[in-house]
Amino acid sequence: MGTKTPSEADILRPVGTTSRTYFIMVAIAGLALLAFLVGWAYQLEEGLVVTGLGDWGSGGGVTWGVYIGAFIWWVGIAHGGIILSAAVRLLGMDRYMPVARLAELLTISGLSAAGFYIIVHLGRPDRMVTSVIGHYHITVHASPLVWDVTVITAYFVLTATYLSLTLRYDVSRLREQLPDRLDPLYRMMTIGYTETEDRIVDRMVWWLALAIIIMAPLLLHGGVIPWLFAVLPNYPTWFGGVQGPQFLTIALTSAISGVIILAFSFRHAYDWDHIFTDDIFRGLLLWLGFFCLLFLWLQLQQNITGLFKAPVALTHAAVARATNPIYLTSMALVFVTLAYIFAQAIRPTLFTKRRAVISGLAVLTATILEKVLFVVEGFLHPTFDIYSAVPGVYIPSLIEIASILGTIGMVCLFFLTIAKLVPVVELHAIEHLRDEHERE
Repeated sequence: MGTKTPSEADILRPVGTTSRTYFIMVAIAGLALLAFLVGWAYQLEEGLVVTGLGDWGSGGGVTWGVYIGAFIWWVGIAHGGIILSAAVRLLGMDRYMPVARLAELLTISGLSAAGFYIIVHLGRPDRMVTSVIGHYHITVHASPLVWDVTVITAYFVLTATYLSLTLRYDVSRLREQLPDRLDPLYRMMTIGYTETEDRIVDRMVWWLALAIIIMAPLLLHGGVIPWLFAVLPNYPTWFGGVQGPQFLTIALTSAISGVIILAFSFRHAYDWDHIFTDDIFRGLLLWLGFFCLLFLWLQLQQNITGLFKAPVALTHAAVARATNPIYLTSMALVFVTLAYIFAQAIRPTLFTKRRAVISGLAVLTATILEKVLFVVEGFLHPTFDIYSAVPGVYIPSLIEIASILGTIGMVCLFFLTIAKLVPVVELHAIEHLRDEHERE
């Protein structure tokens, strides 16, 4: 057990200790990723025909399905994660400082999973070079898909810079307690470091956080990502100005849910009850409830405009969405989660950390279901007359379902690995908590 006053030894425990449970988790996550890689290898050999994807509107297929839905889901988790971290730094929300780095790491891993989906969905990985990079100077002017690749790459670089700057401070001060076998890595991370740069780095991190807060609603999950769909008038369930705020609220609900699950996992594994306190979980649950409320409100706006005296094509698509069991399940999960959060806010005895984790899992399940259905429904109910007689059917294949489990396994492996290299809780957070304990 760690002491009740947080210390450097606490945040270094994952780096220096390895349990049997750790290897079991690595094995489970590795098997999930391996299963998908085997399926992807089969897809590379046989073509995308082995998935549930097919020629749009004919032969019963859609050209985008689970792959693009899960891509949006991971991008949302990533963008929401870095927004959470940036808000902590920019707004002085020191209460949540212990989970800030988890949110940053969630952004890096989420963007990696999203980028992987782009490669998988291209059918052949070489198309990333021949179709995207090779003709970038042409496609960037006309293709929202290339805008998408551009902003994700820019956000990845921005987040990696943001994270590396804070890691330099920690590694330089904890170097004597970190394992010698990783000395080359630590030397590379702290090249040219001197304590005089700390003030400059703090200022740089603040400006980076400000840039992230501004970019997220304008260019990222409130802008370019929804523009992939919202600017296309022939797809009734996609077109419209609601998609920007809708995507942004889903991103924040998903990211907060992910941080809750990660914080609980590390707290349980390394006895960090004095670092990830109940107060943090209560606060995260309240924020989750706020964004769940916005999520449901925006869904209501979308349903009302689609069902009340709308054009025939929009009404048809809206009815199909509103009566789909997958959609109803998604909305029910978010509503039940919101009801629990509201109830435990009124009656605190209802709060438990396990219920907070269940709430996070429910929201993540709801958002992946909603995003996949959102993508698929757009293709199944277009306003093109040429496809009116062949509305199409889409059933995800095992390979596509395995891709979700595989990328979750990939993200889990990322956290299991990174926890053995650097502290997943900032030294600044420990110093702040220790100061609070001393004042008490």
